[in-house]
Amino acid sequence: MPAGSGWPGDPATADTPVAKTAAQVRRRAAAVTEIDELDALVSVCRACPRLVAWREEVAVVKRKSFADQPYWGRPATGFGSQRPRIFIVGLAPAAQGANRTGRVFTGDRSGDFLFAALHRTGLANQAQSLDAADGLRLIDTRMAAAVRCAPPANAPTPDERSTCAPWLDAEWRLVGPHVRVIVALGGFAWRAALEMAGAAVRPAPKFGHGATATITTPFGQVTLLGCFHPSQQNTFTGRLTPAMLDDIFVTAIRLGNEPAGS
Repeated sequence: MPAGSGWPGDPATADTPVAKTAAQVRRRAAAVTEIDELDALVSVCRACPRLVAWREEVAVVKRKSFADQPYWGRPATGFGSQRPRIFIVGLAPAAQGANRTGRVFTGDRSGDFLFAALHRTGLANQAQSLDAADGLRLIDTRMAAAVRCAPPANAPTPDERSTCAPWLDAEWRLVGPHVRVIVALGGFAWRAALEMAGAAVRPAPKFGHGATATITTPFGQVTLLGCFHPSQQNTFTGRLTPAMLDDIFVTAIRLGNEPAGS
């Protein structure tokens, strides 16, 4: 979907600069000063050739059940409050989810499971997330993926993760002063969150469902809270249940409301 062509919520225009190399990503991410500007830059990034080719192939070939729908086929930006107390970090967009709908965790089973829990715990205004124009809002919460393009087999390479990391770092720089709790969906996101927050914790805290770590960031102490990823592999097998996910967000709300430094 070309930038500025009318997709709901598209933050970019035809004139938004396009990062085509890792060096350009680093330079533009370091210079950005507003979330809206960051989202625009992220949404047109083309710095990882393998990911660009894959996301655009999926958007053209399409899954049979979505054959009559347009696909976003671009990187997925962060979504939610610009002054969040809770920051949710995931792995990467799903090929038939955010890569189709244009909004992170939207339009796939993982998103269905996740947003239902956010709604039950008061962090979203509705339980369903169908497309970028469905009216969904997050409350005191923001979410973003560590890697912004859908990767083949849900597995970005180390180089792709490294190339994309400055976008997450920039997002943290802009929202971090407001964040009290980071919820990491899976071990990949746990590691990305530690690096994003600049946490000098040795030994590095181990990921687990419900695991917590108090980390010192440039903005003060923040709690990192681990959660199994709401993938079908976890939700269909009962490794992650609705009650378990609700408990994570209830805990995040409680920790986010505690006085700083408590």
